[in-house]
Amino acid sequence: MLTRRHFIITGAALPLLGTPALAQVQSAPMGDRDPNAPGVRRNTSSFAAQDWRDHFDSLGVASIVADTTSRALHYWNADGSDYRVFPTSVPISEDLTKRGYTEVVRKKVGPDWTPTPSMVERNPELKYMPPGPGNPLGTHAMYLGWPAYLIHGTHDTRKIGRPSSDGCIGLYNEMIAELFEITPVGTQVRVI
Repeated sequence: MLTRRHFIITGAALPLLGTPALAQVQSAPMGDRDPNAPGVRRNTSSFAAQDWRDHFDSLGVASIVADTTSRALHYWNADGSDYRVFPTSVPISEDLTKRGYTEVVRKKVGPDWTPTPSMVERNPELKYMPPGPGNPLGTHAMYLGWPAYLIHGTHDTRKIGRPSSDGCIGLYNEMIAELFEITPVGTQVRVI
């Protein structure tokens, strides 16, 4: 079901090629951008358009680029006819941010959650959580080839557009459900 939020977010992301906010963000090469520098905006208007050819040799079964600077996930299907952009949460710190190439190795509707040892070290109150409204993985999860790194939903919508995760890429529950449906296991992923 398409919602007003879906149109605002995806509609705002596509026509931005000529806007000053996007020009500001695109003025520095990806590796030189400081996400805390003046001029780097923290909302959907800072989405930088991506071209899959800048990241992959081919589209494979599908391709995802998770851009931690503009806090957006870019998806292309196998023939490139379906390109979608989703707002995300990103890791809360650089030491929790893993960048590089991986792939979707498993998918689960209604994931349960177990905190990693480093999470428990930082917050000893964290405990296993079954699927449900309090679960930090939301309604759907796509597990990456890197242990403990996922693309998942969140019940806490305040996290989207912010550095708020322990390494994962988070989406609104309705958007991870949409992405989950169209993303096959084996989809190549690059986190930048």
